[in-house]
Amino acid sequence: MEAVNKKILLVEDDPNFGIVLKDYLALNNFDVVLAKNGMEGFEKFRKENFDLCILDVMMPYKDGFTLAKEIREKNKHVPIIFLTAKTMKEDVLKGYKAGADDYLNKPFDSEVLLFKIKAILQRKVNSSPDNNQFEFQIGKFHLNSKLRFLTFEKEEPIKLSPKENELLRLLALHENDLMPRELALTKIWRDDNYFTSRSMDVYIAKLRKYLKRDEEVEILNIHGEGFRLVIKSRAE
Repeated sequence: MEAVNKKILLVEDDPNFGIVLKDYLALNNFDVVLAKNGMEGFEKFRKENFDLCILDVMMPYKDGFTLAKEIREKNKHVPIIFLTAKTMKEDVLKGYKAGADDYLNKPFDSEVLLFKIKAILQRKVNSSPDNNQFEFQIGKFHLNSKLRFLTFEKEEPIKLSPKENELLRLLALHENDLMPRELALTKIWRDDNYFTSRSMDVYIAKLRKYLKRDEEVEILNIHGEGFRLVIKSRAE
């Protein structure tokens, strides 16, 4: 994917790390605007248009969660990635509820961040801003999420339950990429606890049963992180 001219807002209060990360992204053909705290970050966001925002969570004056909410009030669709040293599940959930598209714990591999940025921007290209795409080709299956029909080749369609449908649609939107567990739980179940998590595992098992007829399609479990819908013929 061409990354040329894609503009990123990077808000990071560690000046050395911020400069190193800005230079790394610039070397990969991104136009990066660096802000040193949440207040400065919001001022820059108001004055320019950005394709993606990378926000540190722990910052003086205004933390990343607060900044993300303010950004979301002005632009509901710009992708947001959080960078944080905090690994508590509550903080991860708070990040997704604040509008995060992804979440990286420090320290992290710069190449992983680069992959996530490109994947998020590619999804933005492939789907409309409000994610209203409702038809997907999943190997030999066709999903019409508006009608909740999953059709294998030319056979009679299977009518999915509402949660089966929402979960498969979310997986399809993240095709060949990680669908974070917390993201699915907050979007579909509106909560993340032991019972909703186990419930989602049951629905994943049901979807795997439907999809097993196509050997090219698989839902992988990414331990501790989430799931990945792999369509082997389209995977890199």
